This record gives sequence, structure tokens and C-alpha cells, in this order.
Amino acid sequence: MSNTPMEKWPELELDVLRAELGTLYQVSRVLSHSLNFKQTLDGVLHALHEGMALDRGMVSLIDPASGELQVSLVYGVSDTVTEEVSYLPGEGVVGNILKSGNSIVVECIMDEPRFLSRMGIYNPQGAFVGVPIRIGKKVVGVLAAQPAPGITKQLDEYQRFLEMVANLIGQSVRLSHEVAQEKMEIVEERDVLRRSVRGQYGFDNIIGHTQSMRRIFEQVRLVAKWNTTVLIRGETGTGKELIANAIHYNSPRARGSFVKLNCAALPETLLESELFGHEKGAFTGAVAQRKGRFEQAEGGTVFLDEIGEISASFQAKLLRVLQEGELERVGGTRTIKVDVRVVAATHRDLEAEVESGKFREDLYYRLNVMPLFLPPLRERMEDIPEIARFLVGKIGTKQGRTLSLSDTALRVLMHHDWPGNVRELENCLERASVMTEGSLIDRDGVLLTGIDEKISASRGTIQNLDLGDPNLDEREKVIAALEQAGWVQAKAARLLDMTPRQIAYRIQTLNIKVRQI
Repeated sequence: MSNTPMEKWPELELDVLRAELGTLYQVSRVLSHSLNFKQTLDGVLHALHEGMALDRGMVSLIDPASGELQVSLVYGVSDTVTEEVSYLPGEGVVGNILKSGNSIVVECIMDEPRFLSRMGIYNPQGAFVGVPIRIGKKVVGVLAAQPAPGITKQLDEYQRFLEMVANLIGQSVRLSHEVAQEKMEIVEERDVLRRSVRGQYGFDNIIGHTQSMRRIFEQVRLVAKWNTTVLIRGETGTGKELIANAIHYNSPRARGSFVKLNCAALPETLLESELFGHEKGAFTGAVAQRKGRFEQAEGGTVFLDEIGEISASFQAKLLRVLQEGELERVGGTRTIKVDVRVVAATHRDLEAEVESGKFREDLYYRLNVMPLFLPPLRERMEDIPEIARFLVGKIGTKQGRTLSLSDTALRVLMHHDWPGNVRELENCLERASVMTEGSLIDRDGVLLTGIDEKISASRGTIQNLDLGDPNLDEREKVIAALEQAGWVQAKAARLLDMTPRQIAYRIQTLNIKVRQI
């Protein structure tokens, strides 16, 4: 084109300029419209065809795995011709553009000896224009097209125009690579987090070797496979939330959210909003629409702790969600379907609550599909040493130091009833750690927290237990003897008038976990 002012240009040149600018505008719109790269390239080639009469547009990009130039898209022909079509660097016209980084323009493609006609889509009597696609200085692909028959436009004008379009495509390719890389990193990070969470809440990390706990683990493994509603029963501090986590993260819903709510922590008005959500303006302070916990847990699990604390009026609203899988936000009229699994927990005697009319019978049966009863800590005393060591390690990490427990401290812990269960044990150990200047929590440090060494008010200390007491069962006698013998089996056998083989057999059959002192 000439460099004379625009008003002196021939009308034909102005038409060409308008067509180029209009097509570039359409191309830029297409490239900024979608992250679906195939769809974007199809839109670019369509714009070239409509605006510049360029037929058989083709985009080829380097396959990172093979290093070959893979035909990504051809416009205006059947998709089948692009299957498995690729070029090595230097192979054919397209491969030469990739290798040299230079554009190739020919007036009659059949006269070009490097032309392979591998796809069979170009008119052999027609012209051909191919230009490199770059990211910076690196050639990452080729843009090629064939002007429609009868077009009188100069081929160097087509070359210049396609090079501008190729630069725009190169920026889109760069963005696509960055998005793909970020997506891969996010997926990897997600998978690492999932493995970490599953490891954290896996069965192997729930401490318990007694028969009652092994029975709980087996029940959890079975129930985790299905969408059955679970009701976890047990005293405060027995680890109900830990079991709920294990159910979710070992279930098919593990990819979904695990959403928790303590029903005892909120008044009824806020509880309804928290669980079901609310519409804008539903009440004072509702300045925007908000999804509730059930909607947030779509495809996952809702854990409703302290379910026995909800009021009778709210029980009816919760029953509808459990029965029908639908709810309405506070202040709304639209029915919302939700797909969630409900795991609930309570320390209350729900059967007595139903009998007294404080808890709806129909809701009780809807929740109590699969009950899990967690034993209190006093019924699994053999687990205390392992639990205590785990908790001390956790406390030490939080305090930024290494902590351990002495054998005498463990004996004190073994002689307490723990009415507050694991939670009380953790609080006791944290208090003991605060009172310990060094790294070893000893007997005196534990006793400073206010607990005593008695098994119960009616029994003496473990060292003074009468092994002939008829009130002790066989398991208690063996444990008491082991305690008095410092867990040396031969000494314990002599206290019980047994042989070492006999006491070893008793330890195995009574499921007593031997401690190393």
C-alpha cells in the first residue's frame, strides 16, 4: 500500500483496509472470548474466511510430547482429515515453516516441490500462504490458508495480514499453556491435599486396639461405602467428629465438601439460616443472598454435631431435608433440591428424649438408620498410652518443642477414670506440658494438674490391688499384675501363679495390648 494520506487512496485499497481491520477486530474478539482453545481456533478461521475470503484455513501446533507439528484444526472441511496428521520439522511446506521460522507464499501450490498434499484439502491450482506462530522468538505452530479462487489481492498482503493474526494466536497459545500449567498445578495440589486429608482421617490414624474400637472401625469401613445416614452415639470427648471425618473421607463422596455444624452452638433462628441459607432482606442484617450448609455440602457430607439439642419446631424442618432432600432458604419460596449425606452425633439418650416427647420419633428413626456407639475411654484403658503419646506429640508441635511422657506419668494416666474422655486427657496433658520446663512430662507434672492415681473411688491404686479380689474379672487381674510387674510378663505370671506361656496366652486371648516400659 502507498504512504499517501487516506483521502487520496483508491477506493479499492480503502475497502481492503476496512476488511483487514474488521477481520482483525473479529479475531481479537474470538481470542478473548473463550478458554476452549479448539473452539477459539475455529472462530478465528471462520473470521478469516468471512472477512478475507481465505479458504481451507489450518492451524498446526507443536505437540509437547513428541515435538511434532500436529494439525489442530482445519476450517471448511470434514474433521476426519485432521486425525493423526502431523509433520516433523523440515517435512513438507508446513514443516519447513516450523524449522526455518519463515513464511512461505506460492502462487500455484502444485508447482511447489515441498508440498506433500498429505491432507488432500487444497486446490492444486490455487495459491498458498503459510506463516509461523510464535511465542516470543520460539516457533510453536503454523497458520496456513488458501485464498479463494478469483481473488486479485496481492499475496504479500495476505502474508502480512496472516502474520499479524499469527501473532495474536501466539499470545492465545501462550495464555492457553499458562492456564493448562496452572490447572495441572492446582490438580496436583488438590490431589496432595486429598491424600493428606485421607491420611489424616484414615482408619490407621484413629487410635484404638481394643475389641470395642476394632468393631467400630469395621462398622465405619462398611458404612462409609454407602449414602446411609449415620448417627454417632457416645459421651462427650469420645471422638465422634473424628469418626465422622473418617466416614466422609473414606466414602465415594470424599471429593465433595465435608461441612460441619454444632447444633448446640447457635440459637434456633441462626441455626435455620446457617443450615438452609437465606435470601437477601430475609431479616435485619441479611444484606445478600447466602447459601446454607446443606447447599455448601452439595455432593458431599453434612456433619450435624449435638443433634439432640435442636428444638421441636426445627426438628420438623430438618426432617423434610432428610426425607425429601429439599429445603427453602429463610425468606425464600423456591424449593431447592440438595444431594448430601447426613452424619449426626449426640451424647444424649435419644430414646429417653423420644419417650418424654422432647425429640420427634419420626426424626429419630430417620437419623438412627446406622447407629455407631463409641465406648468411653474408661472402657478401653489399654489405648491410653498410645493416645497419650499421640496427644503429647501434637501438643509439642503446637508449642514448638519436642515433648515426651515418662513411664511413671503414663501409670498415673492409666489409673484415672477420665469422665471427660479423650478431651479431658488432652486438656490434662496440655496443662502438664505448661508446668514442665524440660522436654519430659513426668509423674509430678501430671499430678500437678489435679488428677489422682486411683482407678475408682472403690478400688485402691493399681499397685495395691488385691489380685484375689473376686470383683475383678480375669482381664483386669492380668492388667493389674502386668502393671505391678512393670509389664514384665514373667514377673506378672509369678504374681498370678501362672507360667510365662499361660500369661502370654491370656494376653493374646484377652486382647491386651502389651506396653513397653
